Amino acid sequence: SIRRQRQMCIRDRVKSSHPSLTNNDLRLCAYLRLNLSSKDIAPLLNISLSSVEIKRYRLRKKMQLTHNEGLTDHLLSL
Repeated sequence: SIRRQRQMCIRDRVKSSHPSLTNNDLRLCAYLRLNLSSKDIAPLLNISLSSVEIKRYRLRKKMQLTHNEGLTDHLLSL
């Protein structure tokens, strides 16, 4: 379907911009692109809220984002 192709395209764009990301990182990126909060993401990944915050921190580090750059804004711009 077109929606599936678009999702794959977005996933490919994120992966090409940041090739070191794992599948779990990409899954978190997808939830962040949907503008979900950490509180909303935690049950979807079956982890605690603090674990989501740690994942977000590590994702920012892998993407080499500065403190001024928002993670969600960066993902939406790709």
